[in-house]
Amino acid sequence: MNASARDRGILRELAARVAGAAALPIQQERAELMRDLNRLRPRRPVVLAFPEGGWRELVPDDALRCDDPLLRQWERHLRSQIFRHEMIRDDYPLLPHFNIRWVVQVGDFGLHETRTRTEELGSYVWDAPVKSRDDFAKLHPRHVRIDRPETARRAETAHDILGDLLEVRIHGSLWWSLGLTGDLVLLRGLEQIMLDMYDDPQLLHDLMAFLRDDAMHMLDLYEAEGVLSPNNGPDDYVGSGGLGPTDELPAEDYDGTVRCADMWVLSESQETVGVGPEQFAEFVLPYQLPLMDRFGLVCYGCCEPLDARLDLLIERVPALRRVSVSPWFNRRLAAEKLADRYVYSWKPNPALVCAPRVDWEHVERVTRETVDIARGCCLEMILKDTHTFHNDPERVGRWVEIALGAAKGE
Repeated sequence: MNASARDRGILRELAARVAGAAALPIQQERAELMRDLNRLRPRRPVVLAFPEGGWRELVPDDALRCDDPLLRQWERHLRSQIFRHEMIRDDYPLLPHFNIRWVVQVGDFGLHETRTRTEELGSYVWDAPVKSRDDFAKLHPRHVRIDRPETARRAETAHDILGDLLEVRIHGSLWWSLGLTGDLVLLRGLEQIMLDMYDDPQLLHDLMAFLRDDAMHMLDLYEAEGVLSPNNGPDDYVGSGGLGPTDELPAEDYDGTVRCADMWVLSESQETVGVGPEQFAEFVLPYQLPLMDRFGLVCYGCCEPLDARLDLLIERVPALRRVSVSPWFNRRLAAEKLADRYVYSWKPNPALVCAPRVDWEHVERVTRETVDIARGCCLEMILKDTHTFHNDPERVGRWVEIALGAAKGE
C-alpha cells in the first residue's frame, strides 16, 4: 500500500502526540490502579468512560483529513486517543501501541435474519429465519476465514508509517461476547424464544446446543491458527466495560501461544431479561458454562439486571471476576453479594448525560450515592452506551470529573 505523503504526515503528527502523552508517568500510575482493582485490592474506585456511539460527535467525520479509507480509520483512532487524553482524562492508561486487528470474515449460519430500518442509526425489526424445525435443519456452523495476507499488508503499512513512533502489533479481540442469546434471537425471534420455553422447549435446547457447539468450534479454530491475543494488558478492553491488566493471566503453563485459558472472556444474556431465573438456569446458563470454563477469568453481564441470577453465577462460574451492575440492577443487593470478592462494575444510566439537558447535581448525587453503597467493594464506575452528547464535547469529561471527585472522596 502506497500512502500519500499528505496522509503519512497527518498520521505521523497524530502518532507523535499519542506517543508523547503515553510517555507521561501518570499512564503507569493508571495501569497499576487498574491492576490492583483486578487483584481485588483496589486503592480507590476506578473511573472509565467509553463514548461508543458518541464518538461520532467527539471525533466527527469532518475532522478527518486523510484521503485513504483505511488510513482515515487509523486517523480516527489516533484522534480519539488524543481526545481521551486531553478532554476525558479518566483512569484509562494511554500506552504507545498501535494495534492492527486480524482481518477475519465470519459467515452466517446458513440462514440469516432480514432487518428493516427506518433510519441508518435508528432501531430495527427483523424477520427471524428459523420458523420451524425444518428451518433448524438448514443451519450449519459458521465458516471462518482468516485473511493473513491482508492482515500482514496492514501491519506492514502501519510499521512503515508509524513504527518509529508507536509499537505496531497485530493485536485485538475476535469477538465481543460469547453469550449466545444475541444470535439466538436473531435466528428465532425474541418473543418466539419466550414462547418456545413452554411450547417447544426441545427446539430451544437444540438451538442453544447448536450455538454453543458453533462457538466451541470457532474457539478451537482460533487457538489452532494462533490468532488469539492476550487481553491482560493495561489498555485491553474486557467485559462490557473494563480493562484487563492482571498478573493472574496467562495460565501457569503458557508457552507463548495464546489459548482461551490465558484470557478474559465476557458472557451475558441481555435478550433474556424478560424471563425468570428458572428459565435462565434451564435454557441459557448450561450452554454458556462450557464456553466460560475454557477461559482464565470471566466477566458476566452487560445491561441486564442480574438480581435474580447472581447467586447462580457465583455458584457455577468459578472463574467469575467482574460483574456488570447495570442501571437496572439493585445496587445495594449487588454490593452485598459481590462485596470484596468480585469487581463491582457499575454502569450509570447513560441518559444522565445523553439527555438534551443534563442535571449535573443529580449526576453527582447518584454517583456519590453509588460510592457509598459500594463501600468495601472493588468498584469501577464506567460511563458507556452513550450514543449522543448533543454535540457537547465537554459532557463526558465533566462526568469523569464528578466521578473522580466521588472516588477520591473530594
